[in-house]
Amino acid sequence: MTEQNAATAQPAPEAGSRLELEQVVAGLRAARQRWREAQRRAREVGGRELPSREALAGVVEGLRGALFPMRLGPADLRPDSEDYYVGHTLDTVLTALRAQVALELRHNARQRGEIPGDGLEAQAREIVSRFALRLPEVRSLLDSDVVAAFQGDPAAHSVDEVLLCYPGIRATISHRIAHPLYELSVPLLARVIAELAHGETGIDIHPGAQIGPGFFIDHGTGVVIGETAVIGERVRIYQNVTLGAKSFPAGRDGQLKKGLPRHPVVEDEVVIYAGATVLGRVTIGRGSVIGGNVWLPHSVPPGSHVTQADTQSRPSSP
Repeated sequence: MTEQNAATAQPAPEAGSRLELEQVVAGLRAARQRWREAQRRAREVGGRELPSREALAGVVEGLRGALFPMRLGPADLRPDSEDYYVGHTLDTVLTALRAQVALELRHNARQRGEIPGDGLEAQAREIVSRFALRLPEVRSLLDSDVVAAFQGDPAAHSVDEVLLCYPGIRATISHRIAHPLYELSVPLLARVIAELAHGETGIDIHPGAQIGPGFFIDHGTGVVIGETAVIGERVRIYQNVTLGAKSFPAGRDGQLKKGLPRHPVVEDEVVIYAGATVLGRVTIGRGSVIGGNVWLPHSVPPGSHVTQADTQSRPSSP
């Protein structure tokens, strides 16, 4: 045996290690079975039943390129090939998205105790078609967001810099993609897309949040925006801002009630500075300014200027 072969040769597994591995595999099989029984799930059949994070990451990247082909598309793209690239990319991306939508629909049917039928494929096609028709609207909203970021940040030298560099814009692009999917009744896909952006940027926007045009997150890390938040037009927020829930009502069975409005309503032209926390179904009136590190569990009227001193001198609502 040569010196190189001796260095790369792998020792044969010992009988003890094979036995150990068999025990681990058996233990994991038992753990899976206990989980399925606890969740009242039948044994999975027919391959993977949940959408793929990796596939959805590819969908988002393709949609980013189709929405902004000369900025976020391929480096060698020429203007005279723009429409061809957009059409080809959308054909590929929407086909991949349809497969993921069908996976969620099948999963939902099984969760309801139903046997998934052939009609789910047609339903997936309809959902993706309706989503695709909203993409021009998504592009228009994102144009307003990019302009708001450029106008709202003196450090921005161009709209192109904003689009290429700003994590707040990257997270907003993902939200503008995820929100229509959430409204089209595939919330799991939408949530995966939101969490992919969260992992990339540190900005956590639930896909259910309603956000008007001209939205700008400056710096962005640590921002949290809850599912039922409603944000108006031309709103600007900074890092570590939370638009969260104050309480989580439960039903008689002790389970949390889902879908209740529990996050803030932020009206037009509001600015919320770094570290502020706004909790509950409260309303921040139009044109208000919420100062840094403010803890705000109550509504404020239009044109308010709220500082830490204001909130420290006022008792919080129950």
